[in-house]
Amino acid sequence: MDVCVIGGSRYFGRRLIEELRDAGAAVTVVNRGSSPPPRGVTRLRADRDDEAALRAALAGRSFDAVVDQVCYTPQQAAIAARVFADRTRRYLLTSTVEVYAELGRPGGPALAEQALDLSAWPVDLELPWSEEHFRAENYGEGKRQAEALLTREAPFEVATVRTAHVLGGGDFTGRLAHYVERIGNGLPVAVHAAPQGASFVHEPEIARFLAWAVAADFTGPVNAASHGTLDATELCAAIGHAAGLAPALVVGAGDDLSPFSFERCYAMDTGRAERLGFRFSSVGDWLPLLLQETRAGLEARAAVEEARR
Repeated sequence: MDVCVIGGSRYFGRRLIEELRDAGAAVTVVNRGSSPPPRGVTRLRADRDDEAALRAALAGRSFDAVVDQVCYTPQQAAIAARVFADRTRRYLLTSTVEVYAELGRPGGPALAEQALDLSAWPVDLELPWSEEHFRAENYGEGKRQAEALLTREAPFEVATVRTAHVLGGGDFTGRLAHYVERIGNGLPVAVHAAPQGASFVHEPEIARFLAWAVAADFTGPVNAASHGTLDATELCAAIGHAAGLAPALVVGAGDDLSPFSFERCYAMDTGRAERLGFRFSSVGDWLPLLLQETRAGLEARAAVEEARR
């Protein structure tokens, strides 16, 4: 296959590129050139928000499939629908569990794809999507509108992969490290009074799933998550067990809350992915080793910082 990946310079995007390349695909990465691609991968430099520059970079190119790792707004989706109109037959949008943010409820069931009906979801291209703060504050809504626009207007097949919270060694967000560091240092972790369960997925596994989905023929949304959910207290307990420590939990509010403490259920139903032929692992299969790796990484970083003093 000839596959184009938009973005993909870090975290599981880079793993995805390597998965595709190692499976024999010809991979082209389109990004702003912030970091070099893996060996054997073609890179085209363009800002995906600049429609003219994107068209120029892609001149004369077509692909069997496109994977969009960095589409956060309906404006970006609209540009993609126009630019790739005659360049691909299949478009895979990496979306997020955050599209379900307002649908989960305390003690509620895991959410399946049909819980969110985007057939008539309003799309507003006039909102200030280009403003970084606005985009960050409306991340879930931006993804919902991007999904809705592509699903309704794109002239090619569209599949959207709604990823659970991704955990892995390359996590630039530092969310898991927040827990491991605080518990390792005996510091309190702030959680809701009744934190709700959430779905997670391992970094290598979401890359494998996306690579699998590129060659599949389904369309529409599909959830991607490991089996089993964790609420913030269960995550802290797992970290404490791995470190031989008892976590100190406190009830917090607002900005004091730790990053994976939720007041609504963030569990995802992965039945559709399994019916399509992909079997996810369980959180317990990979979390213990990841916690060891995270703790070792923090200790190595602390040693380097100490050596610099």
